[in-house]
Amino acid sequence: MTGIFDHKIDAKGRLFIPSSLREELGEIFYVTISDENCLNAFSNESWENFLEKNKLRPIREQRRFRMFFSNAAKCELDSQGRFPLPQRLRDRIGLQKDVTVVGAGTFVQFWEPETYKPIAELEAKPENIADVMDELDF
Repeated sequence: MTGIFDHKIDAKGRLFIPSSLREELGEIFYVTISDENCLNAFSNESWENFLEKNKLRPIREQRRFRMFFSNAAKCELDSQGRFPLPQRLRDRIGLQKDVTVVGAGTFVQFWEPETYKPIAELEAKPENIADVMDELDF
């Protein structure tokens, strides 16, 4: 999943997903917290894989993932490509109206634009791009 898009949360708390991301994310997907100050969205298939992996862990290890799963929301796109983004998740990262939607390879991220801006600038520095290209054998 690729690309950066700027969108707005509408008065009903819905967020539009660009068509290029909708195809890969799917009609039903899951949004949860991230280790960054953003939200991550995973396709239903990816989410099911996470659940299966977690089921194989002993119960004490499963508890480590409680925060990840308990903060997740199952989301479904409407006919116009929007979904309701729960208020509790918006509040967690300070989303008001504007949202930067970022394709992050195997998932999608939702950022408050002013939070994402310095990260994007840092990641776009030539030396960082060179390091990433080397790591990926480009």
